[in-house]
Amino acid sequence: MMTKTLLAGAAALAMATIAEARELTLGTQDNEATPVYKGAAEFASKLGEISGGEMTVKLFPSATLGDFKAMVQQAQAGELDMVITGYPDMSYTIPELKLIGAPYVVSDYPQLKEIVAGPWGQEMAKKFEDKGIHVLDVWYYGTRQTTANKPINSIDDMKGLRLRTPNVPFLIAYAEAVGATPAPVAFPEVYLALQTSQVDAQENPLTTIDAQKFYEVQSSVAMTSHFVASSAVLIGKVTWDGLSNQEKEWVATALQAGGAMNDELLQRGEEELVRAFEERGLTITHPDLAPFRAAMQPYYDTLEAEFGEGAIAAVTAR
Repeated sequence: MMTKTLLAGAAALAMATIAEARELTLGTQDNEATPVYKGAAEFASKLGEISGGEMTVKLFPSATLGDFKAMVQQAQAGELDMVITGYPDMSYTIPELKLIGAPYVVSDYPQLKEIVAGPWGQEMAKKFEDKGIHVLDVWYYGTRQTTANKPINSIDDMKGLRLRTPNVPFLIAYAEAVGATPAPVAFPEVYLALQTSQVDAQENPLTTIDAQKFYEVQSSVAMTSHFVASSAVLIGKVTWDGLSNQEKEWVATALQAGGAMNDELLQRGEEELVRAFEERGLTITHPDLAPFRAAMQPYYDTLEAEFGEGAIAAVTAR
């Protein structure tokens, strides 16, 4: 009788534990082949491990829940727990994020992490909170470089190039500032546009240049490093405020593992791709970037007219 009672009690406890298990939902536009998704999968695995199965994550990649704006709205409403999207992309709701998207304001990913953790980043975090979103982390997404069918050894070589850019104001501003003609082309059409000389050049992270095989229709890669892209890992404030301190700690710890995997995959991939492109016969150039940075000043002036004098400097202030 005692054995039966103990077994019944254990079964009831197990049922209660299962019932109390919390499943988080996470959406992203990135597909299963990307470092972002692999980082998210590592986060999910680690969270299940350290929580003893008390917390799990269901992933929704490839924009299956809609574009990033739709997913952010779902997180704000408590319909989706988490979303991973571009950090500067959130400028549609927090305009000050245009400042960190401006070309050459951020020189590399370590500096970006410092900015996010510093005074300006914490001010932005409060603005996210006001929008019903809590910023958990910022992951690396690659540094954008410029490809063309001629070597770009200096800013002078940019003049007259029809440079494909996405329909993003700060990337259009980059093209204009360095003397190129911006040509917004839909991403799926970029390869054909390059192949048919509808455009002469394009700019993207090395990993994208490789994945989309732009190296087949471009002969040169210029390391212009004009924009350090990042992904913000966001959680709805409704969800975050509903977690216990222990659950928040588990989430933070698991995210460190996910971010480390994402960052390592991207950084190692970029290093390897420079060598791989050279082996494929592409010319890799390292133009002096000081003139590129100086050329952005009129755009910086436009931003400071909107956000106040010293707004650019405030981003990188410690």
